[in-house]
Amino acid sequence: MARTSPARGDGVRRRPRDRKAQIARASAEAFSTLGYHGVSMEAIASRVGISAAALYRHYTGKYELFRDAVLSLGQQLVDATAFADEASGDPHEVLLQLAAALSDTALNNRESGGLYRWEARYLRGDDQATLNAQMRAVHRRIQGPLSALRPDLDSRDRWTLSTAMISVLGSVVDHRAKLPGGQIRALLSDLVVTLVPAEFPDLPDVAEPAVATPPAHRSKYEALLVESMKLFNQKGYRDTSMEDIAAAVGMPASGIYRYFSGKSDILAGGFRRDADRWSAEMTAILDQATDREEALTRLIDGHVARSFGQPEMDYVYYTERLNMSVGDQQILRNLQRSTVETWGELVAALRPEWTAGQARFAVYAAMAVVVDLGRLVQYRNTPYTRALVSGLMDLTLLGRYRLRTVLPAK
Repeated sequence: MARTSPARGDGVRRRPRDRKAQIARASAEAFSTLGYHGVSMEAIASRVGISAAALYRHYTGKYELFRDAVLSLGQQLVDATAFADEASGDPHEVLLQLAAALSDTALNNRESGGLYRWEARYLRGDDQATLNAQMRAVHRRIQGPLSALRPDLDSRDRWTLSTAMISVLGSVVDHRAKLPGGQIRALLSDLVVTLVPAEFPDLPDVAEPAVATPPAHRSKYEALLVESMKLFNQKGYRDTSMEDIAAAVGMPASGIYRYFSGKSDILAGGFRRDADRWSAEMTAILDQATDREEALTRLIDGHVARSFGQPEMDYVYYTERLNMSVGDQQILRNLQRSTVETWGELVAALRPEWTAGQARFAVYAAMAVVVDLGRLVQYRNTPYTRALVSGLMDLTLLGRYRLRTVLPAK
């Protein structure tokens, strides 16, 4: 008699063959959405549809899940670019193939790609070294065709450009703007190629003395916002106590509650204040500019000056925003979206070959370049770094360098 397969309704529950892959994807998305500290084993198990006890049969704890999620994302980037080790022929074509492979990987992991960009700081020892090695491999594969196209570049310049290119390609994981996948891939590949002829300014790379408001001349409210952001940047939000903030300002911890309900409120307040100031500055630039290109280039210079003058703001936003309430997160996303739309309108007018949606993607890419190059040079605030980053934003948004010289904003 022929053997029959058990009926679907036989009451026997079978473990899906791809259970581990399901767990990996669910954990990566959870850590990216909620942050390392905001995720529990129970939450991940719920996403997969299993019990926490079942999850522990696969993993010993949360860190193991986190480590595998981050390193899996890094390995996907390595695997996607492996062909470049054997590639020959036109370096321009190889660079385009690398851009397509990396943009596809980013799009396939759009819900979790922010994990390796912003949460990887929680990796320990050898695990952090493994991720660093993965990223070095990707950089060197991009630098292969880049060196053939730009034999004049030294090692520092190659790393600068490969960082900018990877930043452009990875920028899609930092926002949720929508375009058809084919358009995104084509646009990002074009932006990568546009960066190839980037110029490196002949300017001093010596940090200028910082100009700070003396603490005695700041209100307590202002001092709390300024000092807390510096501490969040240096120590991390979770490792900064209210007592730390109070000590930096010179007041008792209990006094903070006259101004803020808690640490999360301070974090949100700092971002709202910064957004309000930048909005006012953008309005002044737009009112004073004589044409769209002048408006855009002055916005670029102002944005770079702010990022390098207050490096804690961008970094803390991307690494610690998940510690705010959902409502505050939404407010800040709306403020960022409004800024991008303002820039995007200028870009679309100057780049008629782009749709409004493509212009917005380019703006997000340009802003990601500022953050990642700032991290690369440790936000060394010099005439050289500001001019370099402003120039790379010019190339990303205009497709060329600006027609007129606009001095960096101070």
